[in-house]
Amino acid sequence: MLSVVIPALNAAETLAACLASVAEANERIVVDGGSSDGTASIAEAEGVRLLRTERGRGTQLAAGADRVGGDWLLFLHADTRLAPGWREAVDRHIAACPERAACFRFRLDDDAWQARLLERAVALRVRFLGLPYGDQGLLVPRRLYEVAGGYRPLPLMEDVDLVRRIGRIVPLPADAITSAKRWRRDGWLRRSARNLFCLALYGAGMSPARIAPFYR
Repeated sequence: MLSVVIPALNAAETLAACLASVAEANERIVVDGGSSDGTASIAEAEGVRLLRTERGRGTQLAAGADRVGGDWLLFLHADTRLAPGWREAVDRHIAACPERAACFRFRLDDDAWQARLLERAVALRVRFLGLPYGDQGLLVPRRLYEVAGGYRPLPLMEDVDLVRRIGRIVPLPADAITSAKRWRRDGWLRRSARNLFCLALYGAGMSPARIAPFYR
């Protein structure tokens, strides 16, 4: 059984497409962190489970994982949708690597050359550092998730923190297509540099709470 956990906060613009893309899952749950837009209404209209928690992606992900029944968990951001063929890729992975976590290929919904460059950079990071981010989707067998200790209530870097404890991640031959809105808004170079700077601070031992103002 595959359960999809989607943390959301004011995600009305992208949530419907996200939910539609994972309709093949056995179970879907949206964990709302106090949205003031139509996020909750969209989840209810799509007929998926809705859980309300305190704001904070780590807190929301942990709460969602505790409420679903799947022996495989797929954590997916609300501004990301999976491309057709994802379920077949997941099923093949489960059959071949029943004890290993996996992630999807990072793609952006923008035709700009900067988007293609960023996608290549992410692929290299995953290949050589084994470090996918949450916007690639994270597929984890529940047993491994629980042994690793699950998501922690961090204000930032909750995905990096979990991946470090899980170990090697298998890349899947299917795309996770993420909204490029943040890069278009902040600037391709500025947003990418900010993300890298925050990761470097975290790697140097700075707490996520101290890093969060730089990210925002």
